[in-house]
Amino acid sequence: MKTWQKIGIGVVVAGAIAGIVLYSVNAANKGVVTVQTAKVAKQDSLVSIVTASGEIKPTTYTNMQAQGFGRITAILVKEGEHIKKGDRLLLQENIQANADVQAQAAALNSAESGIVAADASYKSAQADLVQQKANLEKAKLDYDRGDGLYKDGLIPRQDYDQRKTAYDAAAAAVESANARVSQLKAQMSQSRATMDQNKAVLARTRDVLNKTTYTSPIDGIVSYLPVRLGEYVVPGIQNSNGSFLMTLSDMSVVTAEVKVDETDIVNVRMGQDADVSIDAVPGKTFHGKVTEIGSQAVLRSSGLATTQSTTSTQEAKDFKVVVTLDSPPENLRPGLSTTAKIKTAERKSVVAIPIQALAVRSRKDLDEAAKNAKNQKGGGSSVSLAAPPPPAPGDPKKDEVQGVFVVNGNKAEFRPVDTGISGVTDIEVTKGLQPGDEIVVGSYKALRTLKPSAQIKVDNSAPKKSDDQQS
Repeated sequence: MKTWQKIGIGVVVAGAIAGIVLYSVNAANKGVVTVQTAKVAKQDSLVSIVTASGEIKPTTYTNMQAQGFGRITAILVKEGEHIKKGDRLLLQENIQANADVQAQAAALNSAESGIVAADASYKSAQADLVQQKANLEKAKLDYDRGDGLYKDGLIPRQDYDQRKTAYDAAAAAVESANARVSQLKAQMSQSRATMDQNKAVLARTRDVLNKTTYTSPIDGIVSYLPVRLGEYVVPGIQNSNGSFLMTLSDMSVVTAEVKVDETDIVNVRMGQDADVSIDAVPGKTFHGKVTEIGSQAVLRSSGLATTQSTTSTQEAKDFKVVVTLDSPPENLRPGLSTTAKIKTAERKSVVAIPIQALAVRSRKDLDEAAKNAKNQKGGGSSVSLAAPPPPAPGDPKKDEVQGVFVVNGNKAEFRPVDTGISGVTDIEVTKGLQPGDEIVVGSYKALRTLKPSAQIKVDNSAPKKSDDQQS
């Protein structure tokens, strides 16, 4: 046999052997799932955090609106300027308002003079009434004396008639004086009422005049100033708001107003600690506490409360949560974007596993896996499963079991677990695992499809980078 024939036969034999070996390896590895594993260990501390985004808002702020119609004649502050309570901020045209005040002040002075004159006339009428009463008393005495003398025949009829006439005239004069006193008293009351009315009108016109000068009701900063000199502003009427002038904010107490998802709001409580990061202040974290929790859900798209919506919707909802910062920086401005991490729970010395290691399998799949393992081994099962009471008929949620895959030799057995709080990447296990247990933690694809009692191959090497990542 020639040499090249021998070489050819050797190559064919080597290829056949390699094919047999490759087939044997593939057959041996058929059904084997490559997984990543990790050891269960205790953590010193596990913190459950609710993350929500929102914006910086001061606890006290006011939106100033126009109080009257007119043109802006002066703006005395600038946006971002610090102001004190009572500081003048803006001036509005006040020619008409000032004229009204002057006219009403003159009317009030006239009314006061009228009261003085009415009071003098009233006192004069009272004095005249006293005089007329004295004259009446004198005429009455003369009449009574004359009546006695006339009856005794000591005076003629003419004297008697004169005395009676004088008495009647005095009585009439008293009645006239009484009427004049009552008249002047009424006039004086009318003058006082007119003066009170003029005082009220003057107070109103002064108020209108004062409202042309806008002053700050709080200490803080001018956080927003949209108006310009010379613009005309109008006050609010009925359901229409007046012209918006500026926003004043008291930045001594600053809050982060965030929106918490409806699935997380049940874990948020008053007084919980929170770490707040502000986009405009990178690299710094500010501490605070939850000081307010909204009781009304807000639609995520429109920001309206659910009670304001006229139609029912399955749209995601949020709840307002206010975190008051302990030591806010001085350069904060309202409206800055912020993120709050609220610590809703904390556990010390807990058994924790990566969240992605949790898997959910139906009880039906677990029962089938247990039967298959029993038939293959003729006895024991590699599926570790608790025996809770049978699920309620028609309730698929109670027909699911939460657990992890524990490495047992070259197989992964499903073990039910009870969980507690969850952190950012880990979750607490309260029952079902012990420190030192080796569990399957990846990959996601393997965990999603891994069956109980499946054969596994552990590969905890770092994943290789793709060409794109390397470049």
